[in-house]
Amino acid sequence: MECVVQGIIETQHVEALETLLQGLCGAPKERVRVHELCLKSGPNLGVVPSEVRLLCDLALPTPTWTVRHVGGAVRGAAAEQICVQVRQVTESKASNNVLRFFYALGYKLDHELLKVGFAFRLQRGAQITVTVTSAYKMPKLHSTDEAVLITPSIQLVEITAPAAADNYNEVVSAVTSLCEHLAPLLHLSKPGVSTGIVPTAAAAAASLMLNSGGKTL
Repeated sequence: MECVVQGIIETQHVEALETLLQGLCGAPKERVRVHELCLKSGPNLGVVPSEVRLLCDLALPTPTWTVRHVGGAVRGAAAEQICVQVRQVTESKASNNVLRFFYALGYKLDHELLKVGFAFRLQRGAQITVTVTSAYKMPKLHSTDEAVLITPSIQLVEITAPAAADNYNEVVSAVTSLCEHLAPLLHLSKPGVSTGIVPTAAAAAASLMLNSGGKTL
């Protein structure tokens, strides 16, 4: 399982967010450059459609592939009361012929994106990853070198943390606490729930950069 929240931030405030995360994390940021392919099952694979995502990490010297399937979210009264989504996730490393393998199974390419940005990994009651990325589209199939920026003025912020059935309440609390630290700069909520941009983010970002002197907190 994993706990996840998402939000958007204006590109002009990303430097302030990076400074804040650097202070909270105390470790260097990691470069993110991921080619993401979304595949959907064909009619020969059953009545219920399925979707998998193939992630190629281009930030590494030798690109590596991961197969990722996101299942349903935990439901119930308790789940509705929290702003964090808890969902089933299956991931596996794969070889570089994984796309050909899924095509052979009958999956079809639905869309692909290139995500470029940075990530921080924090240990705050749980192993939390904060990823900040811009989205690019490819003018031609798999042409990552020719990718065109889709969202020049905003970037996606995603916070994820692994969890299990016996500890996800503690992980939810840890993620919620981190969201509160980032609240001056952005709203974070369950995927698919748009909360928009914080109207006072500019003032918060200016204050943060002034107090930090442009250096790591």
